[in-house]
Amino acid sequence: MNPPHRVLIVVENLTVPLDRRVWQEATALKRAGYTVSVICPTGGAYQARHEMIDGIAIFRHPLPIEADSALGYIAEYTIALFWQFVLSLRVKTKIGFDVIQACNPPDTIFLLAGFWRLLAGTRFVFDHHDINPELYEAKFGRRGRLYDVLVWLEKMTFRLADVSLATNESYRQIALHRGAMSNDRVFIVRSTPDLTRFERREPRPDLRNGRRIVAGYVGVMGAQDGVDNLIRAMATIVHVHRRDDIQCVLIGRGTEVPALQRLTRELGLESRVTFTGYLSPDDFLSAISTFDIGVVPDPNNPFNDKCSMNKVFEYMSLGIPFAGFDLTETIRSAGDAGLYARHNDTRELARLILRLADDESLRRRMGDIGHKRSRTTLDWRVEEASLLAAYEKAIAIASAERGLETVTAVHDERSSPISRTLRSPAA
Repeated sequence: MNPPHRVLIVVENLTVPLDRRVWQEATALKRAGYTVSVICPTGGAYQARHEMIDGIAIFRHPLPIEADSALGYIAEYTIALFWQFVLSLRVKTKIGFDVIQACNPPDTIFLLAGFWRLLAGTRFVFDHHDINPELYEAKFGRRGRLYDVLVWLEKMTFRLADVSLATNESYRQIALHRGAMSNDRVFIVRSTPDLTRFERREPRPDLRNGRRIVAGYVGVMGAQDGVDNLIRAMATIVHVHRRDDIQCVLIGRGTEVPALQRLTRELGLESRVTFTGYLSPDDFLSAISTFDIGVVPDPNNPFNDKCSMNKVFEYMSLGIPFAGFDLTETIRSAGDAGLYARHNDTRELARLILRLADDESLRRRMGDIGHKRSRTTLDWRVEEASLLAAYEKAIAIASAERGLETVTAVHDERSSPISRTLRSPAA
């Protein structure tokens, strides 16, 4: 039997190709000779239930709710799992797949992978985007029974996975220790942009709103993302420091957007804060190219401290200096490309934004540091090689298991009473 060369990638929390990490992985596998299919929800301008993009088959399902409560998440993930099963049957009959790559959250996709493992011997690659127990605690400020369920789901996901893709060293340690995976089955694949596609575009002057400096944020706007910290920092900049030369631009969407818009009005910042919503890839690059300063407002907690933020890599790739809080993996990735406020202090975050706004040479120097790191230690070509090595490992595991099954079958056949009788000279 030939090695598996057909991959089904399943992602629930963002549509494709808007999910940059997933799309880069899909296109990397396609270039390496794999047949790639994707199951994901609809979102933004991507409402087609099935389409081909760059030779990759994308199957989308509706997601009628965007949860912001514990019960809401249970409903959302149950609906998504139903559609994932339905669409996987469609992919299997139309295209086929030998490997399922599950991109969490949630950690329920192992049920789909386990079903196809039992039915067809499908291999399982776990793409570990979020540590969901810590994410739950960060969102809801508690643990409890649902937290314990998330720990169990994570454990079962690691147990079934042939290999795990970790976004950084902290996630790798979780896979090794909490997930009990062996060292040779865990591969770090960072979410760095592909610089052949991710590059500066003509900026959008309209986003400046007539102001000298644009301080911006890109990404999902959920409870754990701390975008309210940036809005509060802007209130300090405007009302305490009396500055009128800085415009804040927020790119993305999420469950917290209505609350963030309400907070913006309450703080009297309607003309100082622009919400763009989701943008197409080209519009996104034009908008982020307008930033003079990037902001990483995610608060320091057990979840964020271990995360590698996509926006950090994106700011660095485009030479945009940034200010944020003192998160371990952010500092490990960016070093001197960023300025870091302590103790989740939004007033200090405001002072760092102002420091960058008032020092063009500092902005240029920090931007150069980030730009250089993105082309050396954080080059996507390195991460792509690690991704392909992970798949080679999964294929090797599958081949070894098939070989063991063949040997066992031959051994059982030779040692069975019937086969011994057939081989007996007296027969």
